[in-house]
Amino acid sequence: MAEQNNIKRVSIVSKETSSFDDHIGDSDDATLDDFFSDECLDDDDNDEHELDEEAKKARRRLKQIRASTFVRGGIGEGDEDSWLRSRQLIRPDDQMDLTDSELCEEIPKVLSCENKNIPQNLVIFSFREGAYIPLPRTSNVITLFEHEGTAIHVESAEAKAQIARDGEPLAIPGFADLKSGSQTGTTTPDIDRTADAENAEGENEENEDDAGSEAGGEADAEGEEEQKEVAVGTPTGPKKKLTNQFNFCERAALTYNSPSRSVETQTVPPPRSSFGANVVQWHIYDSYNEDFERLKREKEKEMLKEKKPGLQKHVEMKRGDAKTKAAEEFNRKYFQKCQILERMVNQNIFDEISHDYRYYEDPSDEYREDDGTLLPLWKFTYDKCKKMSVTDICLNTYYYDLFAVCFGSFDFIKQVSEGHVCLFSIKNPSFPEYRITTESGAMCCDIHKKYPYLIVIGQYDGNVCVYNLQVGTKEAVYVSQGVNGKHSEAVNEIKWGEDMQDGEVNFYSLSADGRVFNWVLMQNKLTLTTIITLFVDVNPVSGPDGTVMKMKASGTCMVFHPTNKEIFQVGTEDGLIFKCSTAYSSKYLMIYQAHYLSVHRMDFNKFNSNIFISCSGDWRVKIWEDMRSDPLFIFDLGASVGDVKWAPYSSTVFAAVTTEGRVYVFDLNVNKYKAICSQQVVPRKKNKLTRIVFNHKLPFIIVGDDKGTSITMKLSPNLRLPCKPPKKQQWLDQLTLQIQKLERLLSLVRELPDGIEEAQDDVATEVGSN
Repeated sequence: MAEQNNIKRVSIVSKETSSFDDHIGDSDDATLDDFFSDECLDDDDNDEHELDEEAKKARRRLKQIRASTFVRGGIGEGDEDSWLRSRQLIRPDDQMDLTDSELCEEIPKVLSCENKNIPQNLVIFSFREGAYIPLPRTSNVITLFEHEGTAIHVESAEAKAQIARDGEPLAIPGFADLKSGSQTGTTTPDIDRTADAENAEGENEENEDDAGSEAGGEADAEGEEEQKEVAVGTPTGPKKKLTNQFNFCERAALTYNSPSRSVETQTVPPPRSSFGANVVQWHIYDSYNEDFERLKREKEKEMLKEKKPGLQKHVEMKRGDAKTKAAEEFNRKYFQKCQILERMVNQNIFDEISHDYRYYEDPSDEYREDDGTLLPLWKFTYDKCKKMSVTDICLNTYYYDLFAVCFGSFDFIKQVSEGHVCLFSIKNPSFPEYRITTESGAMCCDIHKKYPYLIVIGQYDGNVCVYNLQVGTKEAVYVSQGVNGKHSEAVNEIKWGEDMQDGEVNFYSLSADGRVFNWVLMQNKLTLTTIITLFVDVNPVSGPDGTVMKMKASGTCMVFHPTNKEIFQVGTEDGLIFKCSTAYSSKYLMIYQAHYLSVHRMDFNKFNSNIFISCSGDWRVKIWEDMRSDPLFIFDLGASVGDVKWAPYSSTVFAAVTTEGRVYVFDLNVNKYKAICSQQVVPRKKNKLTRIVFNHKLPFIIVGDDKGTSITMKLSPNLRLPCKPPKKQQWLDQLTLQIQKLERLLSLVRELPDGIEEAQDDVATEVGSN
């Protein structure tokens, strides 16, 4: 702005200096020394007293500019007139006459890169904090184009290192003159320039004039010295050309790059099958004929079942059925796509929990000697089952992230009008994948190991039903019917059995009426066979009519032997455990005087089939060995124990839940007297834990309570420590190491002195809980 004011001042005083301009224009033979002699400047100096100080300064500035211009242009060489005609100052006719104060006024202009249209108060809802939080302010800078070049500047440290290593680069024509000209401020030699470069030179021409002749002589001298130094220091070896010292791009596009986003999904790979055959034309023709005949026979059977007169009505009804089937098929595919979309949304919502479920390991276990913790993950609920109890939890044997939850009631007085069985997936914790509604409370369920789509359910009214998830969950494929074709009381346990010799699928059920049934899935119906009826070893009771009746034992739980599928054990409300066989029903193999109250659950050890565990309402958990009447270990947990399970990854780890809402995890190899983890999961006075199950592949457990909630929790590293093989037996696998670890532990209990063994028979290893 100051330079623009100087130019304005020069235009004001142009009247006083008109004689100066006329003299230069008329005298062709005048030289610069003659013109600026004392005689030529006397007239101008005499008129300076008429101007104010500002005009005097502007006039002196004009003289200096013209003097420096004469020096740079080389007037002594004979081309003074041509230069003066092209650079003569001409005042426009419409130029304004400004006062001295207006000429001296500085007018600042500020350019800002800030975008005033960017909003400053954007917020987003945080599900973690439960409130709206402000978003960070958006940057005002938008990168239009970015390109990483390979060029380096000739004066940079990398270029100097390259020159020192490979030699001096090839000389660029005019580069030395450019370099000296830019340093001294003199005019550069004629080189090719684009139109944009010429415009930029015109805009900066006045700034170059301000450099003046004051630094002209010194800069020339310095430039000559630098050229001499470069010439002296140039090596005699071969010269290599450096890359261009300027990063230049000819074109640029005004585009905005969309931000990239990483999307991850967890999916189960689809099943694959390979099929190959040689097909000719008559094979295809025969196949179509067979299919046509089959469809024709099915239509005839349907017509016979319906028994409706009138062929036309039947045809119209069939057309309507075809439309209905097509609509159902469309709705099924549409529903499947919606499920996938819902799963993706839930994985984004529970992203932190998903990462904890897969990758998080509690680092605080390094500072604990033996204790561990449980990390809560997801909670699974269903709106229609919030006031029901979780009566059973069963994991799918094929899909390890899918599990079934039964909803009913253990209380005889507070029974529900209908029960539910929900199949939840860890990939979608907000809503069950499948929903099954039963006529009464669902007390137990089991999923077939070979056919994971078959699920059998035992109900409170004594009925059993089988569902095929591939067909649908609206109607059961098999249902028990009739008074004699079901249990007389609630079905407390149900288990799939091994397939029969002819390939028929069957299952076993245990009821509170003391009977164990074997159900076989025939082509159109269920057939049952009574395996055994449990009786209590007490004196018979006489009825009102004098009939002598034996007291039946009410069965509460049942578990099959892991290796011998004919052997199974049944727990009763009297605290007894019966060891039975499916081969005969005349007597029991063994009776364990296990507990003082009802036996709630039993489970066999995954590494030793002779070891099993039981829990009861008498607050105790006992570990037994097959065909041994006394327990090996007894643990008192201080509350009624609802369920107990052996861990699938360790032979000495088991977990139990109590009615006070606590989860206990024991490791007999670490501590034989108390739990290594005791954690409160639900409120003590409001909720009661009823069931627990271990996942077969991943280190987490699922527990259920009496309010219809299933909670998943991850085990910390101290609760699932693997066995370390000895130094001389590094080849041993985990299965062998786990078996050896359990055998060493059992040997300490079995081989006791005689005096201690008698006392151990009375109270084995009874331990109080914390």
